Formats: sequence, structure tokens, C-alpha cells
Amino acid sequence: MSDSRPAHVPWLTPYLTVRNARKAVDFYQRAFGFTLHDQVDDDGAVMHVEMFYKGQLILMFAPEGAFGSTAKSPKSAGIEASQSFYVYCDDVDAHYARATAEGARGIMPPEDQFWGDRFCQLEDPDGYRWGFAKPVTARA
Repeated sequence: MSDSRPAHVPWLTPYLTVRNARKAVDFYQRAFGFTLHDQVDDDGAVMHVEMFYKGQLILMFAPEGAFGSTAKSPKSAGIEASQSFYVYCDDVDAHYARATAEGARGIMPPEDQFWGDRFCQLEDPDGYRWGFAKPVTARA
């Protein structure tokens, strides 16, 4: 069976709607450590962004109204995001400190969890929830 994905793309890639794509790029770089991979502009307006995390996770997003969409970010819609993202990182405590210093809202500070991960949860400026974790025990 052939693999129908582009070579660098995982099977699942989140695609978010953000209020301001330029601000989102800056936030995800500074707060969460993502790197910009691709950005599509139209007459100076950012219409589509692809960012990488540790070369394995791809995050894509577009601003509200891009391509005629009526989708809103959770913050603009005035709702709590119904999904969250669980991302492994090297140092949960440092990640949490950097993210909150850059404007993320801390929801759950770093703490060792019963399932074996040190875990924290944050909310980005557009209202998306992000969990960052690192295993503290060996998995069976």
C-alpha cells in the first residue's frame, strides 16, 4: 500500500483558526518553541502558516476570514476550546515558565501525574489549550 502523504507530513496535522496570523507565528515561536516552515501571503496579509515542533509535529493555521471562511478562534467565539493538544517537551517546568512569560495563560502548573508524565496545561492567546509533558517513569 502506498503512502499518500507528502514526505514531511504526519498522518494528523492540526489546522487552527487564529485572530492574527503574524501574532500567532510570533507567539508559537517565542512561547512554545515552534519554528516557521512555510507562510503564504496575499497582498501582504498572511493567509496560511505551517510551523514545526522538533521537526516532527506540524501545526497549520490561517487567520479568521482567510479563503472566505467564517470560522473563529475560540477566543473570538467566546467559547472554551473543546479539544486540547498534548505535546511532549524536554523540560515541562521551563516550558511553562517561558510560555506564561510570553502571554500564555497557565491553567495547570507543572506537576507529576498519576499516569507517569510531568504535565502542565496552558491556553494560547487565541483560546486553544496545550498540554506539555515529559515522562517521569518508565512506561510498561
